[in-house]
Amino acid sequence: MTINKTNEGNKLTVAIEGRLDTTTAPQLEEEFKASLDGVQDLVLDFSKLEYISSAGLRVLLSAQKQMNKVGKMTLTNVSPEIMEIFEVTGFSDILSFA
Repeated sequence: MTINKTNEGNKLTVAIEGRLDTTTAPQLEEEFKASLDGVQDLVLDFSKLEYISSAGLRVLLSAQKQMNKVGKMTLTNVSPEIMEIFEVTGFSDILSFA
């Protein structure tokens, strides 16, 4: 998994490439812990995300809860395959999409 971050003031865009699973979820969690201070607008670009597991969903849920306190989190460029996972798990009702 590759993580590319773009910081614009209080907006952070995180582009994730590859697989977000049990092996890589801790890496994304650490990135969030290190990067979310002062962020009010978190945008996750999933255009190159190939797969997400329950471990990845847990990291997204944690980030969503954190961002709800200070701003918003939006997912962009979600593929139909990843969106289906969000819909089956009920995450499509929790997360915001652009």
